[in-house]
Amino acid sequence: MKAEEILQKHNLVRTSCRQSIINTIAKSGHAVSEDEIKHNIEATYDRTTFYRSLKTLIKKNIIHKIVVDNQVIKYALNDAEVLNTKHVHFYCNQCKTVECLPDVELETPLLPAGYKETETELVVKGLCRKCNC
Repeated sequence: MKAEEILQKHNLVRTSCRQSIINTIAKSGHAVSEDEIKHNIEATYDRTTFYRSLKTLIKKNIIHKIVVDNQVIKYALNDAEVLNTKHVHFYCNQCKTVECLPDVELETPLLPAGYKETETELVVKGLCRKCNC
């Protein structure tokens, strides 16, 4: 699906910044960092426009944020398979890529009475298929 169609489906105004972010993530084929997005977008946007666009795309569930650790944050495009499941992310220690693993479902832990889960994340670190050969 093209960026224009994705934005229309989510009832968002089509801006060049939003389109550029979506296209950059889609073309990469894997999760990318803010710096990678900025480096690959065709136009230069001021910081406020870029971060507002990123935040809007996250809020509308077009992309999702993957926090690997306190220094590595990546963004991936949501598709129907990923959006409807809690899933595991895999971070390769060698090539530094992050992949969504939608086939590996993430179970919500059993919490004590009075606690309510709003978000569950799991990042597995190791060597990806390419680096493990």
